[in-house]
Amino acid sequence: MSETNLLERLLYARGAGGEEAEVRDICQQELQKHCDETWVDDAGNLIGLIRHQVAGEPSVSSKGTLLMAHLDEIAMTVKRINEDGSLQVVALGGANPVNFGMCPVDILGDELECPGVLSFGSMHATRQSKQGADVQTGNVHWDDVHVVTRRSNDQLRAAGVRPGTRVVLSQHWRIPFPLVDAVAAHFLDDRAPIVAVLNAACALANRRAELTSDVYLAFTTMEEETNAGALFAALHLPCKTAIAVEVGPIAEEYGTALSANPIIVAGDEKGHYSRDVSDDLIAAAQTSGYEPQVALLVDFASDASAILSAGALGKAGCIAIPTENTHGFEIVLNKGIDACAETLVQYLTARR
Repeated sequence: MSETNLLERLLYARGAGGEEAEVRDICQQELQKHCDETWVDDAGNLIGLIRHQVAGEPSVSSKGTLLMAHLDEIAMTVKRINEDGSLQVVALGGANPVNFGMCPVDILGDELECPGVLSFGSMHATRQSKQGADVQTGNVHWDDVHVVTRRSNDQLRAAGVRPGTRVVLSQHWRIPFPLVDAVAAHFLDDRAPIVAVLNAACALANRRAELTSDVYLAFTTMEEETNAGALFAALHLPCKTAIAVEVGPIAEEYGTALSANPIIVAGDEKGHYSRDVSDDLIAAAQTSGYEPQVALLVDFASDASAILSAGALGKAGCIAIPTENTHGFEIVLNKGIDACAETLVQYLTARR
């Protein structure tokens, strides 16, 4: 499968936190081609193992490297069903209403998927109403928002829609948009890093003798909410070091630009990454022919920083694909995905 087709399939799949099966199934189809073993753990993470070899034979390794990209996307969850059948929703992950806009959504009921429209109300309301004032100023909050379903409460209950039901951007709006040397779409976070990790797995499968340790590839659940999947993986897999593969924001304050050059994250809101791991990622990017963008992302977090701050593993790092409009209609360079994969392969095969 071509990289473009794989990315499009991943973008079309829906992956609200805790309900990532559509994305996981596509990843599993690809990952099992390259790994010695694959499985889904109790947290819903997809795990693949590539064993390193010595003299052509698999080697027994007690401490591997945990390479992670997350399956979930920003979404919404139902808070309340109103008398008219509309839904009050709140964010699932780091999202504001502006990240989605007024748009079609899929309501993932237990028995039936229902279409809906995310609504901010009339743009012609005045400042006499709270919602009107917020819409007019562009300061829209989740309590200003509702989902129009055109169904009764009884119909919604029959469909299995209840508080906690996931609401995701409709597949109607998930088709990627080509932009010269880039691609734009919702949910490149974290579908672009997923492709990079799968590409790295393909390359590593043919270079087992060069690996410095076993590689555990984890496609994790619930990153946008609690990092629960990554924490579970770190506590249950025999690994020493965790590397999160992410999208990285483009901002003047961070000195980052939309280019192929990967972002090596020095630290984020949960703390600084391990200096030796970051240095090795920088060296790997340079050896691969790129000029790494080292950044301190103070409004950012990853599975790896959650693992490090919780003390689940002793070492962690983060590499990110430069991305415009993070958590919105995101833009990444096609070469940015390749550069990330090449850097990961170099990092995992470099002798230190």
